[in-house]
Amino acid sequence: MNISQEQLAKSRVLVVGDAMIDRYWYGSVDRISPEAPVPVVRITREEERIGGAANVASNVVSLGAQATLLTVVGDDEASHKLEALVAGTGITPHFGRDAQLRTTVKLRVIGRQQQLIRLDFENSPKTEVLASQTQAFRELLPQHDAVLFSDYGKGGLDHVHEMIELVREANKPVLIDPKGADYSRYRGATAITPNMAELQQVTGPWRSEEELRAKASALRQQLELTALVLTRSEEGMTLYDAQGEASVAAQAREVFDVTGAGDTVIATLATMVAAGLSVREAMPLANRAGGIVVGKFGTATVSYRELFEDRRSQGM
Repeated sequence: MNISQEQLAKSRVLVVGDAMIDRYWYGSVDRISPEAPVPVVRITREEERIGGAANVASNVVSLGAQATLLTVVGDDEASHKLEALVAGTGITPHFGRDAQLRTTVKLRVIGRQQQLIRLDFENSPKTEVLASQTQAFRELLPQHDAVLFSDYGKGGLDHVHEMIELVREANKPVLIDPKGADYSRYRGATAITPNMAELQQVTGPWRSEEELRAKASALRQQLELTALVLTRSEEGMTLYDAQGEASVAAQAREVFDVTGAGDTVIATLATMVAAGLSVREAMPLANRAGGIVVGKFGTATVSYRELFEDRRSQGM
C-alpha cells in the first residue's frame, strides 16, 4: 500500500527513549601489539552519528514525517554534541538533563572494514529526571498522531507503563521496540517489535513454528497487544494479531551492517501507522526499509524515495 509524501508530511510521531551517540574511529591495521595479541589500529578518521532513540527519530524524519524526541541526557560533552547533531536533522528535541548522568556513547573501532571492538560509556538516570520526563510527555502527547517508545534498557523508560496508559486514554497508537525479560510494563501497547533473541528471552525457546506461534500469540493476548511483530533477520518478519499471523520474506540484498536496523523497522512502522495504516498494512513497508538499511554502514536511515522507488523497481 502506498502512502503519499503529503500524507507523511502531516504525520507526527513522538519518539521517547534512550538517545545516544554512535562514534566511529577508523584506522589502518599494520601490526600486532607487542604488549598483547591484539591489533594496533592507527586512527585516521573519526565520525559521529546520533544513535538509539535519536536514530529512530531521524528515521521518521528521513521518511518525510515529523518527529519529536523526548529523552534524558547528561550535562556533559557528549550530551551537547548529541544536541548539536540532532539540531541538524529536523527533529524537534526535548532533552531532560541530569548532571549525574553520563550520556550514552558507543565507540566502535574499525580496521580493515571490520569492527574490532565496541566501547560503551554510560550509567542510569535519576528518578527525579524520569518523573519530569513523564510530565513533558503529558504536554507533548496531544500534538502527535502516534507514540514510539525506543527502549535500550538504559533507564530512560522506567515510567513507560504510566505513559502507555496516557496514550491509551488519548486513543492513539503506541509502538514499542522492547528490551529485557519483563514485558509486563508494555501491557496495552498497540504493537511491540522484538527480534528472535529478545522474544526467546521472554517466552523461552521453541522447537517448531507451531510452538513459536503459540508462544507469541499467548504473549500478545497476555499483554493485551493489538499486534506482536517478530523481526527474523534473513527470514523477514511475522505479525501475530487477532486475525492470526502474516509473514513477509526478507528482501534479497547484500547485508553490510545490521547496526540500527531495528530502529529503521520500528520507525517505519510508527510513521506509517501515524499516517493512517494498520500495523498489518505497515509491516511489509517496515520489512522493506529494514532490508534497505542493512546495506548501509553504521546507524543509517531510509528515505521516502528509497522505500517507494525500491518497491517500484521490484514491480511491487
